[in-house]
Amino acid sequence: GLTVYASVLDLKSLGAKELRQSCSSKLTLLEMDLTKGEDIQRVLHFIKAQTVMTGLWGLVNNAGFNDSLADAELTPLQSFRTCMEVNFFGPLALTKGLLPLLRSSQGRIVTISSPAGSMPYPCLAGYGTSKAALSLLMDTFQCELASWGIRVSVIFPGYFKTGSTCNTDFWKERKDQLLAELPPGLLEAYGEEYVEEINRQFLSYMKLAVEDLSPVVESITDGLLSPQPLAKYYPGRGLGLMYFIHHYLPCTARDRFLRAFFIHPQLPRALQPKPCEAPQKP
Repeated sequence: GLTVYASVLDLKSLGAKELRQSCSSKLTLLEMDLTKGEDIQRVLHFIKAQTVMTGLWGLVNNAGFNDSLADAELTPLQSFRTCMEVNFFGPLALTKGLLPLLRSSQGRIVTISSPAGSMPYPCLAGYGTSKAALSLLMDTFQCELASWGIRVSVIFPGYFKTGSTCNTDFWKERKDQLLAELPPGLLEAYGEEYVEEINRQFLSYMKLAVEDLSPVVESITDGLLSPQPLAKYYPGRGLGLMYFIHHYLPCTARDRFLRAFFIHPQLPRALQPKPCEAPQKP
């Protein structure tokens, strides 16, 4: 029953085609790249023109990006920057641009964050830090906008099957590119087999991805339409246990749990015990 404006990276993509086929005539697709300020401004101008008479009830910040599985030291700076642009600065610019409309309607903001923004998941430094910044930003908006009547909700989904997150070819390509671009000293210290093992474990972890997205969709819907929406939602398996461990047990227990649950990197090559040399014959 709602009029929806949904952004996609490419209006000719398979995802855009699927949306046109499965959604009602109340859906309007807009092409937008959150790393491009001119795209954001064009969409803001369009939304303001379309809602000047009706008002804008809700904003859902859903875009998310990650292209690196590696220790923070091995992750290229550009990966950190791209994650911040898509996962933090893009939603920040879009939210700030739409706040005048949301204030006038006393509307809702719903944002998809990640458990990786609350806990130090192994090999997700770039993605996790951007989501941590996003979560804190939304917590800040929650406090600042309450007096305007705007409700802000943040969703922390578990591992659901979406886009490139479960594309084996994508992650193999990223792993090969990382190995090709690592400085020789870092590659020698960690070893090629270290990066290969991280990739192997993650591909195995993909089998746990949940295909049914309804728990996340229901959380978004509740954040938009419930008379008293929750400030935080945690759809997904095992998240309650993870947050209990994170907040109430020592860091060593939390880190051990995350490695057992997600990725457990082997020792870097430089830290592995050297094989004993055979004794010299006299």
